[in-house]
Amino acid sequence: MSESESLWERSCRVIPGGVNSPVRAWKAVGGEPRFLARGSGSRVIDEEGREYIDYVASWGPLILGHAHPAVVEAVEEAARKGTTFGAPTRKEAELAERIVAAVPSVDSVRLVSSGTEATMSALRLARGATGRDRVIKFDGCYHGHGDSFLVAAGSGALTLGVPDSPGVPGPLAELTLVAPYNDLGAVESFFAEYPQEIAAVIVEPVAGNMGCVPPAEGFLEGLRALTSRYGSVLIFDEVITGFRLQMGGAQERYGVYPDLTTMGKVLGGGLPLGAYGGTTNLMSQLAPEGPVYQAGTLSGNPLAVAAGLATLKELEARDPYEEISSKTARLVDGWLQAAHAAQIPATANRVGSLFTLFFHDAPITCLAEAQVAVSDRFVDWFQGMLESGVWLAPSGFECGFVGTAHSEEDIDRSVEIAHRLLGNLGG
Repeated sequence: MSESESLWERSCRVIPGGVNSPVRAWKAVGGEPRFLARGSGSRVIDEEGREYIDYVASWGPLILGHAHPAVVEAVEEAARKGTTFGAPTRKEAELAERIVAAVPSVDSVRLVSSGTEATMSALRLARGATGRDRVIKFDGCYHGHGDSFLVAAGSGALTLGVPDSPGVPGPLAELTLVAPYNDLGAVESFFAEYPQEIAAVIVEPVAGNMGCVPPAEGFLEGLRALTSRYGSVLIFDEVITGFRLQMGGAQERYGVYPDLTTMGKVLGGGLPLGAYGGTTNLMSQLAPEGPVYQAGTLSGNPLAVAAGLATLKELEARDPYEEISSKTARLVDGWLQAAHAAQIPATANRVGSLFTLFFHDAPITCLAEAQVAVSDRFVDWFQGMLESGVWLAPSGFECGFVGTAHSEEDIDRSVEIAHRLLGNLGG
């Protein structure tokens, strides 16, 4: 029995399903998950000592790669001073200042401990500020596991075949209106039906939980216009895109500015950290300044803040976005060429350093199309790449990520492996 198999048996005895987040169980791809022991730069190493080029990057946060020296040094220094205080610290203010300076629509920001907490809090704030209850979300967009969002959710919920979770009260679910992603007409219809009842529209400006799906031309602009017209709050969930597409996130890239923004992943540099921020008018509604309550013992945790600050400082100094976007384009183009050479239908979506390869012969613009595209071919692709030393997400409904640690040699090697694997699969 391998070390990973032994660990899997132990985990299954004491952890539901053996994992602390569902997609890690590899239900969509079969087999037992391999346990990772360490990471360095662009590589991860499992408990058996096998090394992989990593395009999961802990599901997005590690834009600088694993164990980046500046991040490690910052966390070590912070830990020596104390791991938590439950009181304001200098570096919380510094991180908040950097967020406000970087993200165009954010005048004020509240730090929390996860992306889920950020989206839950942002929605509560929107409801409190507007006095309305309904929210519009989009089919296949995942905003964490808050009750209001587990309706037609993406990512792990899709992978496990349970897009709606037991435990979500029916009356609460009924307040969530679901539109197809990139379908502005459906949103207009909801506003026409409930003109005074919709507190917020929440959207991933680039969808990342049904695979990478970019916004159609005019989609984000249309959401901005509709929410402004009807007095609703526009929330951009930039937990994935924030500080990854550009320092200012997707809103800077597309020039569309929401009322509230949720952030996480890259913001925490690999440690648990989230944030939500927006206009002064909205953020002043939060306690203790206003009546909308939200709190957290570990919010602004010194270790997470230190990792986040180190990451943002490195990104500001390097401005690596054009470089990693170019690497991602070369990787994705190489994989597409490999598929087409093997006469395997394939298409890809890419925005900056986010990407998804779909084994399908038509563009993917929404959840319905993504569901058709994700097939058994993906399982063969995942398992084959894994055995060849490339670590991919164990679900066709996830993004891949390229970061600063990926070398040109990593890209070349990954393309070479894809040509060999897909050539065999096509044959």
